[in-house]
Amino acid sequence: MSQQEFYLIGAMAIVTFLIRYPLLAISNHIRLPRQIIEALNYLPPAVLTAIIVPAVLMPTGDEIILSYSNAKLVGAIASVVVGWRTKNLLATIMCGMLVFTVWQWLFSP
Repeated sequence: MSQQEFYLIGAMAIVTFLIRYPLLAISNHIRLPRQIIEALNYLPPAVLTAIIVPAVLMPTGDEIILSYSNAKLVGAIASVVVGWRTKNLLATIMCGMLVFTVWQWLFSP
């Protein structure tokens, strides 16, 4: 790593700290309304959905593929079913990975 890269990374770290620290410093002194706190509970599922759905429905990145050849879609459907039925995160992840891998092996072009 060159000296210029080192200084650039250090500058980015300082800027990131300066942007985030003031909000963290005053966060104990601000009381948010109950409605905002309840709305923030929906933020993680919304972000995960925004990341996962395009990756599952558009595995090649350019078009939506809704067919049996889309191993990501089949694995995601299996994960949703297992997660809904068992409420077990490890079983959900393992089943989704297993179905995805086997499906891709069976139907890969």
